[in-house]
Amino acid sequence: MTGTDAQTVPGTIRERYELVRARAAEAAARSGRTPDQVLLVVVSKTASLEQIHELIQLGCRDFGENRVQQLVQRAAQVGEHLTRRHEISGGAVPDIRWHMVGSLQRNKVRKAIEACRLIHSVDNLRLAEEIHAQGVRRERPTDILVEVNVSGEASKHGIAPPALRHFVDQLDTMMNVRARGMMCMGPLGAGPDEVRSVFARAKEIFDDVRQSGAGGPHFDLLSMGMSGDYEIAIECGANVVRVGGAVVGPPQVEDAEDG
Repeated sequence: MTGTDAQTVPGTIRERYELVRARAAEAAARSGRTPDQVLLVVVSKTASLEQIHELIQLGCRDFGENRVQQLVQRAAQVGEHLTRRHEISGGAVPDIRWHMVGSLQRNKVRKAIEACRLIHSVDNLRLAEEIHAQGVRRERPTDILVEVNVSGEASKHGIAPPALRHFVDQLDTMMNVRARGMMCMGPLGAGPDEVRSVFARAKEIFDDVRQSGAGGPHFDLLSMGMSGDYEIAIECGANVVRVGGAVVGPPQVEDAEDG
């Protein structure tokens, strides 16, 4: 599905979700893994609440948001909906996991860590220190991914690949932060071969850190791949992919600006 335009993705949201899951499963098989070894995070920033509810009914449990304000609102709204549904019809309330996949400002850390399960975009020490400071009152450390600029594009966030191991070593000293792995994005406007080269390099960087022992046993998530390149990412070793338009289809809402 490389190069897929969300505006041209056909079918219902059920059909799109099942198609992405099927293609992800095929890509996992090509990489010698099973479908349950790859986590699909649906980026819901332009989805309607009705679409999110339908995806939950279809079994989706992981949703990603780019902006903290919308993350907090969506988490609360979905939680209230599920509680009401439980009160009316009974049954277990599914555990929905929210992911912060966009850039995070330090002044919004407290709200973000209260609402989300995993922050995908930690790219500097000051942000990590703020997450650590705000995590003092939490019963468990905040799980994060380190964003690495593997492609070297000036327009992208992320630390330089050679700095990753030292950065993870610094994170290991923070009791309230747990480095779960790394995240990267494919090069903008690139063809499949260039995308594959960047993702393969990202897997090498990830494996190097793991083999060094930095981050410990919890450093086991490699998040890369979006709607246009998630299959290549999985083939290269990603075990987390962030897919929006290929599942949601044409935008239903504009993602909220943080106030």
